[in-house]
Amino acid sequence: MQFKFAPEIEAGIKSGIYDVVSNASGELLGIARNKATGKFVAHAVGVVNQLADQPVGFNPVSIGVSLAAKLAIGGIEMFQTHRGFQKTYKMLDTLQNSVGVLQTTTSLIGFGVVSGTVLSAVNIYQTFKLRKQVELLHLDVKNGFLDLKETLKYEGEEIRKRIDEVAADIKFHAHQLIISTAYGQFQQALQSLKTALLIEDTSIRNHSLGGVISTLNNSLSSYKNPAILSDTCAAGYLRRMECAWAIEQTIALTYQLQNQYDAVSYQLNEIQNQIRKDCLIVIDKCESEAELDFLFPEIFCILNNDLAVLSSWQNHVDWIKNLPATERTMLASSDLGNTDILETKTDSDIVQEPGELIVYQELKDKSHYLALRDQLKLMIQPKLRQKYESYITEQAINSGYNGLVPGNWQEITDLTLANLYWYFQNKESGLKN
Repeated sequence: MQFKFAPEIEAGIKSGIYDVVSNASGELLGIARNKATGKFVAHAVGVVNQLADQPVGFNPVSIGVSLAAKLAIGGIEMFQTHRGFQKTYKMLDTLQNSVGVLQTTTSLIGFGVVSGTVLSAVNIYQTFKLRKQVELLHLDVKNGFLDLKETLKYEGEEIRKRIDEVAADIKFHAHQLIISTAYGQFQQALQSLKTALLIEDTSIRNHSLGGVISTLNNSLSSYKNPAILSDTCAAGYLRRMECAWAIEQTIALTYQLQNQYDAVSYQLNEIQNQIRKDCLIVIDKCESEAELDFLFPEIFCILNNDLAVLSSWQNHVDWIKNLPATERTMLASSDLGNTDILETKTDSDIVQEPGELIVYQELKDKSHYLALRDQLKLMIQPKLRQKYESYITEQAINSGYNGLVPGNWQEITDLTLANLYWYFQNKESGLKN
């Protein structure tokens, strides 16, 4: 992950006065220090989006929801108690609203077959724009949901009809009640967390934060209730899981506020593993190109941003945990400047089209539905490549296409691998018929 610092810090890094701190594995962290004195001088203010090659304040789909992102580049402030908790409050408000936006989209997705038009109304780009409107207070989340009829009133007759169909679905209504209750518990936990941060006595504060974790776990169990996951289409399943991931990262944050760094690191590692498992389940549920058009850019963004952010957050936590006592003291007393520089640039309601959506459109010109679906699996779980590599090798040799047996599989992209796999699958199917 490439971090972006304030201009004067960037200049110092280029001139060799400062360097970006890295952990024992050589992975960069979002903090700069003076080479000569060892003094910590600044937090990062963002990262460079590798797809767009421009600085951004992070645009994760769910878990990042700004919270993990800001912790990854500025979470050390949790360790610097003298800086206060105002940024934490802002993170929590953003997180709460983001969950509301994500679960609102389930009111349009519903169950069963969903048309491309319906899915495009709540795809990754539209979700980012809805989240921005909530952030700017142009839209209100009430009882965990936006008013979709008002929010999407210009989207056309098919969208309005779909909203009515889902609203009349008794089964979805039962799901909505469960989600609304879970959101209420989440809301209560966030408010209790804010209150706990005002408690000066460390023992009492940590006890109160323990109660927050208990409430969050209750909310999480509702979001993972099998009753709202069974018979749910791929898009609906993903949205429900994104809400659950957000709760899980809030639990990690609460452990961090208690200075329980081992628990934070473990929780973050578990979240990353769970996200990969859930994404594979979602892909297995995908049954059409219209669904893949919705899922591919979003899951690609989760891999490209959310998982990278969580990994960086975990790296920060492990680094702080293992710092020598003298450096921990130095860090706690350091003035690392303003981490809100890029935030001031996000007050506009303009949201750029995600790079992942652009890349997906380009990939569609080079492949087809089944190969693209499998490419997404390979991106999530690289170990799956071995199965595809073995099959392609066997089929290429049997067909006399020895030139298609690569000497070095690492040079073969996931897209090429998936395309070759389905080329031989179709060829084999044709021979059998």
